[in-house]
Amino acid sequence: MKKHIKSVISLTAICAVVSLLLAVTNYVTDPIIKKQESDAVGKALTVVLPNGEDFQTVELTEYKLPETVIEAYSEKNGGYVFKMTTTGYASGLVILCGIDADGKVAGATCIASNETNKAETEYGKNVVNATLDSIDKVDTVGGSTKTTTAYRNAVKDALNSFVILNGGSVDLRSEEEILADNLKTALPDADEFTPIFITEDMEGIKDIYSANNGAGFVFVTKDKFIATDLQGNVLTETEQEIKTKVSSAAQKQIGVTLTEIDITKYPDMPTTVEKAYKTSTGNFVLELRAAGFGIRGDEWYGPSGEYIKIKVSVTSGGKIITCKTVSQKESDGIGSACKEPAFYTQFNGKEESNYADIDAISGATITTNGYKTAISKVFEAVKILKGEN
Repeated sequence: MKKHIKSVISLTAICAVVSLLLAVTNYVTDPIIKKQESDAVGKALTVVLPNGEDFQTVELTEYKLPETVIEAYSEKNGGYVFKMTTTGYASGLVILCGIDADGKVAGATCIASNETNKAETEYGKNVVNATLDSIDKVDTVGGSTKTTTAYRNAVKDALNSFVILNGGSVDLRSEEEILADNLKTALPDADEFTPIFITEDMEGIKDIYSANNGAGFVFVTKDKFIATDLQGNVLTETEQEIKTKVSSAAQKQIGVTLTEIDITKYPDMPTTVEKAYKTSTGNFVLELRAAGFGIRGDEWYGPSGEYIKIKVSVTSGGKIITCKTVSQKESDGIGSACKEPAFYTQFNGKEESNYADIDAISGATITTNGYKTAISKVFEAVKILKGEN
């Protein structure tokens, strides 16, 4: 029993001594560590803002900044440095960006990353001298589109934050939020909207949305959102020319019906065509499958085994009205760009003579070529359905 008590006392004494030593060590080293961290931050700040002096931490709670911005530093010449965290191909992409007093990017660097292609290590030099007006024009890197797009967007957030900290205002809404607000403003009685797949050839109409509660439609021109009732009567006060254009478009599209065609009766129909419909106005709608990287890729990069699914409306004369990617499982951040309107809307208005004249997806040749091959079959299918082949 005495030995047991003696052991407990010894352990207690040892723990006390260790705790005391740790406390002393922490007391001595903590200021050193903090100074080293401060020096590291200071060096990083001057890397992205070389002419910056006397950096001071900005209290972010006083401002409504983009969500990516987690730290900000001001300097006495009017410049700022912003630290952003975002998600590229993976989460944890941390960018440090310096903005000079004139609102130009002085420098940018990645200080943490879980990306695979490492394009972020050199991409900062691409955005130097960019402004809020030019940042969207900075090219991304082929094969690392997702990573470099996230990087570029983070730098745009830094530029927006610079404006805000200088007393200005910027629109921080996402594209989806802006669209929803514009639709609601055009047709306030609506609750939610569903995009209509356009099957009629209508000049000057980009998109059409139907109100889910039956309040009417919203027609989108180049820069206007115009509401109509269910009969196509224009409700929005606008120029007569716009009213006439929208009213004409509404009369064409509203009430159009589709009748499915039994394509098994056409033995020469390309296997790319999975379904075909004829509209009540004589146009056609085709559902296609395209063999992109998901089908033609190799085992080294893990093809998905999935086709790209495409929906196309086309006039009886062979002019594509609307092209849309319905689904895809191409390489994330590379071939997956085929799901973006910037890619598939390039085929709108194309004919057999020029359908291939589009900008390819950078770094995704197999995806692009597979998509174009599927589109090429649209014109052949229309001729077959009309009995010309």
